[in-house]
Amino acid sequence: MKKYIIADNQELTGYALQSLLKQNDDNEVYRATDKAGLLQLLKLHEDAVVVLDYTLFDFNDVESLLITSERFAMTSWVLISDELTTEFLQKTIYTSHSFSVVFKDEPMGTIREAINAASCNKRYISQQAMEIILAQSLEPEIPNVLTATEMEVVKAIALGKTTKEIAVERSLSVHTVNTHRKNIFRKLDINTAHELVRYALRAGWIDASEFYI
Repeated sequence: MKKYIIADNQELTGYALQSLLKQNDDNEVYRATDKAGLLQLLKLHEDAVVVLDYTLFDFNDVESLLITSERFAMTSWVLISDELTTEFLQKTIYTSHSFSVVFKDEPMGTIREAINAASCNKRYISQQAMEIILAQSLEPEIPNVLTATEMEVVKAIALGKTTKEIAVERSLSVHTVNTHRKNIFRKLDINTAHELVRYALRAGWIDASEFYI
């Protein structure tokens, strides 16, 4: 049984999402029409998937949304709106792995895939959303100063994997992965994983399809 919270104050959209989510009779579906109601539901169902129309909800700004997602760390979020700014998309995607993104005008199959992915604690970034981000991120080609192994570590970090997970997958010690990480940050003159993802996107090292996971 999976729990869903629809955070959308439009009656028609709320009804459509409720119909979609209740196609599985085992699902529990709740509805919040404002932030206060959403927080109350999250206190009771912290492991729920929140389907949120950010543009029509009463979050003051993206920082408020990110703080809420950090407070309820077990919650997965599907951001579904008519339109989201590039800055908003970059901020949410680069900061947290718990956000999936899809637009209301995309095919029903795409919306269903995003919700199913979030239900399995996986992130789903639709092609349309990723193209918006990449279009804004295009810059002159950046020389690749990393080794093949370092590039693999970059991709793993971008997908939100921990140092321990990377070590297990590549049959390396945690110390070795940490060394690769330090070398990557030094070579690229960056300090955080957030900056690393931005750099990798600008350089074209990360393919949009990799963010479907």
